[in-house]
Amino acid sequence: MSSNDEAVRHHVQELLRGEHAHVSFESAVRDFPMHLAGTKVGGIPYTAWQLLEHLRISQWDILEFSRDAKHVSPEWPAGYWPHAASPPQSDAWERSVQQFRHDLQAMVDLVADLANDLYARIPHGTGQTLLREALLVADHNAYHVGQLVLVRRMLGAWK
Repeated sequence: MSSNDEAVRHHVQELLRGEHAHVSFESAVRDFPMHLAGTKVGGIPYTAWQLLEHLRISQWDILEFSRDAKHVSPEWPAGYWPHAASPPQSDAWERSVQQFRHDLQAMVDLVADLANDLYARIPHGTGQTLLREALLVADHNAYHVGQLVLVRRMLGAWK
C-alpha cells in the first residue's frame, strides 16, 4: 500500500465520522429532547425524526449497494423518508441512532480494509467506486446532520 492510499483511507474515514469541518452525528443527536422529535418548525418540511430516519435509510442503502450485488434500493424518493412526523415507538429514536452508528462503522471498515480497492468500479454498479460511495455517504450525512442541528436550534434545543 502506498502512503498516498493510506492517507486517502485515513482522510475518508475522518470525513465519514464527521470530524473537522462539520458537526458530528454524535453531537447532533446527543441529548435530543424526545418530546420535540416530531415537531416541525419555521418552514422546514422535516422533523428531527424524519431527518434522522432519512440519514439512516440513505446511509444503509449506500452501504448495502457498496457491498452486496443483490441489494435492492428503496423506491426514490418515498422509500428514503418516513411518512410519520414522529417516532412510532418510544425506543424508535434510539434504535435508529444505533443502526446509523452501526452502518457508519461498517462503511468506515470497508474503507479501512486494504482488501477493498477504493478506485475499482463496483461490479454491479454503473461506474461507481467504493471511494465515490464513501464520499457520497460523508457528503450526504454532513448536509442532513447540518439540517438536524438547524432544526434543534429553531426548537431551542441546541447549546
